[in-house]
Amino acid sequence: MLMPMIKSVLHNIGVLIVGLALAILGTIVDLLLGIREFKSLPAAIAGFLLLALGFLLRVWATYYFYQKQMKVISLSPQRALITSGPYRFSRNPLYLGGNAFIFLGAALLLGSPTALLITLIHLPLVDLFVRREEKQLARDFGDEWRHYRQQVRRWL
Repeated sequence: MLMPMIKSVLHNIGVLIVGLALAILGTIVDLLLGIREFKSLPAAIAGFLLLALGFLLRVWATYYFYQKQMKVISLSPQRALITSGPYRFSRNPLYLGGNAFIFLGAALLLGSPTALLITLIHLPLVDLFVRREEKQLARDFGDEWRHYRQQVRRWL
C-alpha cells in the first residue's frame, strides 16, 4: 500500500512542475507581448486551491493504477478498467486533475492571461484525445465499459 502511494505522489510532482512551467512560460510571453497580468488575492487563492485539488485528485487516481501494477502512461492497452476511487465520479480524473485543475490553477496563481488562454485552448484537444481513448476502451472492455460509461460522467 505504501509503494503505490509514494509512486503516485512522485509521479504527480512532475505534473505539478509541468503546470507551473507552463504558467511561467505564459508570464514570459505576457511580458514580451506587453500583456498585463491579472494578479489579485482572490485569483491567487483560487489558483492555489485548484493546484492543490488537481494534485490530490491525480495522486488519488494514479494510486489506483499503481495498486493494480499498471502504468499511468502506457502505449499498450490497459489490462483492467478502473471504476473505483475517483473513477466513480469522473471517467477522467487524471486529465481533470492535471490538464484542467493544475494548469488552470497555475495560470491563476501567476496571473498570466497567456497561460490561461493556452489552458483553455488545449482542453478541447484533450477532450478529442479522451474520445479516442474511449473507443479503445469500448473495444477492449465491451459491456463492462458501456455500463460504466452510462453510470459515470466523462468529466464532472
